Amino acid sequence: MKKKVLLAFSGGLDTSFCVKYLSDDLGYEVHTLTVDTGGFSKEELTHIETRANELGVASHRTEDVTEEYYSKILRFLIFGNVLKNGTYPLSVSAERMVQALSVARYAKEIRANAVCHGSTGAGNDQVRFDMALHIISPGLEIITPIRELKLSRDQEIDYLRKKNVNFNFDKAKYSINKGLWGTSVGGKETLISLGVLPEDAWPTAITKSSPEKVILGFTEGELYEVNGQHFDHPVEAIRFLQDIAGPFGIGRDIHIGDTIIGIKGRVGFEAAAPVLILKAHHALEKHTLTKWQASWKDQLSQFYGNWLHEGQYLDPVMRDMESFLQSSQKNVTGKVHLELHPNRFVVLGIESPFDLMSSKFGKYGEENLGWSGDDVKGFTKIFGNQVAIHHQVTAEQKRNA
Repeated sequence: MKKKVLLAFSGGLDTSFCVKYLSDDLGYEVHTLTVDTGGFSKEELTHIETRANELGVASHRTEDVTEEYYSKILRFLIFGNVLKNGTYPLSVSAERMVQALSVARYAKEIRANAVCHGSTGAGNDQVRFDMALHIISPGLEIITPIRELKLSRDQEIDYLRKKNVNFNFDKAKYSINKGLWGTSVGGKETLISLGVLPEDAWPTAITKSSPEKVILGFTEGELYEVNGQHFDHPVEAIRFLQDIAGPFGIGRDIHIGDTIIGIKGRVGFEAAAPVLILKAHHALEKHTLTKWQASWKDQLSQFYGNWLHEGQYLDPVMRDMESFLQSSQKNVTGKVHLELHPNRFVVLGIESPFDLMSSKFGKYGEENLGWSGDDVKGFTKIFGNQVAIHHQVTAEQKRNA
């Protein structure tokens, strides 16, 4: 009997190559699994299944993990306002863990002898998948043809052409990963330090030009309302907002960052809803958190995002930080008003019953209501006392020198 291999399958160039290589060159019985993290339509999932069957797989399965993805990962990225290097909402790196978990579960279910993923040898995904699978399913063989053969995309295209595989090779010039939290786009323009993606490389075309106002409603840090429409689950609200904001071209950018393996990498991405949610949530937090809540949360959030980006989601310290992030959201409830324009947006302000910027206590730069001028004089003297002592002692030592 042939050995079974489970391939994490997206239907793209890399995983299409893997199917033919595993079956024709290595002699495996290939089973494919598409893990949907909220980026595929029903039509796209049907197309992916058709693609897998055309390539000759023994079986194909689709698993929708969108709500698991949100509850285990995305809501904590929102609580933490996580933008890698102040730019990237971890559109791809955030979803790799739930994909790896799904692959490990299904591999056990079908009693696969090995698992395969289509990561290259020059990116982050190889580390994320390998590490997660080693932790979750120790001893399970991991096969990575693109990495092991050191293949370029042109070499993969040539191989599939020789196998008479019908494929849209023009589209294959760009590597596209779609999920609920955004879409990444890699191509020749992102392989160098100077260059932008052409308009036709972006999955969502810019079709809106007139400004639109949007109101986002948060309950304890989670988005449940858009423009007065309530949703039972934040996943639905995220998708609704994406449909509104995506055609403005909001959330398009190119991220440059340090990879896990120590090289610099560039990737294009579009993430209209994630960027709007993060910026709106951050604005609401500025009004509802105390100074030191915000300060400590910012520090933990940066570490949380970086550690997740580097594939360390299973580290128990992540659960500890999630508890802190969850606790910090008790008063992060209210509405954030935004105005959308082509390629940009403006945060207009917030409304919240927990707004600490209350006129009952004073108006910044104008009047105080909770203290007197004498109170401030005494506070200023005490607050600066230690620094004043330092300067006096230092000046005295200089005079005696």
